[in-house]
Amino acid sequence: MLYCQMTKTLKSFILSFILPVVLFSVTSFAQKQTTEQYIEKYKDIAIKKMKEYKIPASITLAQGILESGNGNSRLARKANNHFGIKCHKDWNGKKFRLDDDKRRECFRKYKSVEESFSDHSYFLTQRSRYSFLFKLDITDYKGWAYSLKKAGYATNPKYPQLLIKIIEENKLYKFDQTTASSSKPKKKKDKIIIYDPNLILLSEEDFEAIEIGGNNRQIFTNNGVKFIFAQKNDTFYKIAQDFEIYTWQVYKHNDLKKSDKIKEGQIIYIQPKKKRGNVKFHVVKEHETMYSISQLHGIKLKQLYKKNKMPEGSQLQVGQKLKLR
Repeated sequence: MLYCQMTKTLKSFILSFILPVVLFSVTSFAQKQTTEQYIEKYKDIAIKKMKEYKIPASITLAQGILESGNGNSRLARKANNHFGIKCHKDWNGKKFRLDDDKRRECFRKYKSVEESFSDHSYFLTQRSRYSFLFKLDITDYKGWAYSLKKAGYATNPKYPQLLIKIIEENKLYKFDQTTASSSKPKKKKDKIIIYDPNLILLSEEDFEAIEIGGNNRQIFTNNGVKFIFAQKNDTFYKIAQDFEIYTWQVYKHNDLKKSDKIKEGQIIYIQPKKKRGNVKFHVVKEHETMYSISQLHGIKLKQLYKKNKMPEGSQLQVGQKLKLR
């Protein structure tokens, strides 16, 4: 009788201890985020960052899903780090230690998941080794996937295939169309605009001609540097002939290559641009690049990089403040 009583008591004790542990484990497992939930939760942030940084939303989401295990990894839960970005020497924010390739490696820790998405986009735009990715079409997710591997983002040899599989299985490519469909330049009536791949719109209305050059072409000045607006069928040679300068001077003055083509309305400097601008700063707007800003302010492209201590090919962030003097 005493044995039965003790056995019953022991069973009750064991059940009271084990059952909560089992229930906790089951509950924890059930609460794990799925791929579908991850996409629904973060797709708007990915699209927002795509519009700001020109990185396909499909790529950002696929990387987040893969690197964070749908947001369930310890790094994602404890540090809001969804892309496995390590500290690096330029990181001044909070840090999180985790065993990875080495023991207790340093990873970046963020206040929110959106901050992680922002830093991921900024990280790619500020590293020169990733600059060639931005020459790809924003809807070319396969090209981006393979180029990320080529640039050294991940060591896994199957990294591109893994990203592409996630994108295609979940149709993430549909989110890239948001920017592609709205990026067509608007037509301007009765206005000659400077040709610029980054949609910086200026016209003859913004300047006053200071003199007339060869073939009755109007000459303007910007930052103390003479320039013209290119006409239809203009070439480096034709412009050089009209203003009695060498052909190489035309493309050199404009930070262009000999193989580049001139388009109607493009601003072309006929003198060397200056080493500094006529204003102290420029705040980066959407679609601007270092080249478009150098043309806008009549400052040499290399000098613009040098003044801001940026490697050539660096991408810009909207709202970033650049030194011009």
